Amino acid sequence: MCKDLHIVIGITGGIAAYKSLSLIRLFKKAGAEVRVVATPHALEFVTPLTLQTLSQNSVYTDLFATTEKVDVEHISLAEWADAVVVAPATANLIGKYANGIADDALSTMLLACACPVFMAPAMNKNMLAHPAVQENLQTLQKRGVLLIGPDAGFLACGTTGEGRMKEPEEIFSTVQEFFAKNLTLNGKRALVTAGPTYEPIDPVRFIGNHSSGLMGFALAETLARRGAQVTLVTGPTHLKSQNPLIERVDVKTAAQMLEACQRVAPTADIIIMSAAVADYTPETVAPEKIKKNDASLVLNLKKTTDILATLGRQKTENQCIVGFALETEHEEANALAKLKNKNADLIVLNSLRNEGAGFQCSTNRVTILDRNGNKVEGDLKDKTQVAEDIVTYVIDYMNNKKSL
Repeated sequence: MCKDLHIVIGITGGIAAYKSLSLIRLFKKAGAEVRVVATPHALEFVTPLTLQTLSQNSVYTDLFATTEKVDVEHISLAEWADAVVVAPATANLIGKYANGIADDALSTMLLACACPVFMAPAMNKNMLAHPAVQENLQTLQKRGVLLIGPDAGFLACGTTGEGRMKEPEEIFSTVQEFFAKNLTLNGKRALVTAGPTYEPIDPVRFIGNHSSGLMGFALAETLARRGAQVTLVTGPTHLKSQNPLIERVDVKTAAQMLEACQRVAPTADIIIMSAAVADYTPETVAPEKIKKNDASLVLNLKKTTDILATLGRQKTENQCIVGFALETEHEEANALAKLKNKNADLIVLNSLRNEGAGFQCSTNRVTILDRNGNKVEGDLKDKTQVAEDIVTYVIDYMNNKKSL
């Protein structure tokens, strides 16, 4: 499952760095294209020439190296990678990544990554047990970083205990199994909506909401990472999509979003409506800026077309439609009513009552309800991990539907 994958192997300054040479060979033998990013301390254990020879690519070590390339190396590598595997991952690198510190080529590239990140910790047993290191590892796991090991065994410091890096074969097998499991949407098409809509009042004012688009973009990236061809219809947002399997369509108004969705929906296997679409739009749009002359201003609003309900009515037998419900009261009852009335298969419920969830947050806490009466309540997680949970649920739901 690693054939033609783009793998970045990050190497830090631990004695286990010599094992990374075997890891490079395993990925190359499996047909992956490999590039290496090494910290300056890593080069005390392995040489750039060895890494370059095994990977058959230049080794990236210097954040400020002068090259003939126009692109920024750590950004282009982050966008190129299908996965990053850091082996060994020292306490130093783990601490920097957990706290957003970017002071070398590897830590800077990691902060720019949207792809899966695997880390194989390796350090002294007392370092591993230190509360700061344990807290950093927990932080990374909450953000979706996949930890491989460590093992217990004989350590370089001469003691025995936990902290030994997993063997290259085990690390390779874990990554391979991940992609075997997660490329389950090959050949599938998905439609995702994201962000707010802006309903114009006049040339400078609009009705909108606080949606950032983070949840929708995370869903699009997750679907694409699992092999789906994704059309992302997004309202105004500063976010950028990363995966080349994502075709982005930018819109502003609810009407424009409806038109784009109706154009794509007939060929989509999965439809996820996570955008915060305006329920009302002004009846008329003033051609010029409205002046502040009167003590009050009355706007006449009309309902926008319900995109989820429209697609629900047009749903085919093989499609799975997912709606979102952001509620402030009677949350579950309102979500179940929406599930039924919109003819959706799943509803993702989140409440503004939950701290750390909703708009303008990097985290979310959701409950997934399906038309078969099942309910799964999630914990507060980073939105990238929530997206993984939602997409996994969708895949399981579709597979169960096929088996009936």
